[in-house]
Amino acid sequence: MDWKSFIKETRKKFANLNKEIPGTFEGFNLMGKEAKKNGIVDEKTKEFVALGIAISTKCESCIGMHVEALIRLGTSREELVEVLAMCSYMGGGPSITFSAKALEAYEQLK
Repeated sequence: MDWKSFIKETRKKFANLNKEIPGTFEGFNLMGKEAKKNGIVDEKTKEFVALGIAISTKCESCIGMHVEALIRLGTSREELVEVLAMCSYMGGGPSITFSAKALEAYEQLK
């Protein structure tokens, strides 16, 4: 998969849907802003949690966007791989498959 193109297309689709349901997107974006704030748990850790959920729910768009955020936050390949091992352990075969996609996304987006 070409992750850069995939994320670009996903954002276009989000923009189109946003035109139809702007209040929903406004609420979702506000919720995300609040959830990602650094607190006792930092944003990077929260993005790892989000990536784990994206892998377990098999959401490719989510995987791409959370990997992108993790790269922005300075995540090393080694950190990512360690977290992917835990995702794979907890989710079995399907999570191994989507963890491999997350690693591919990291390698392409880095």
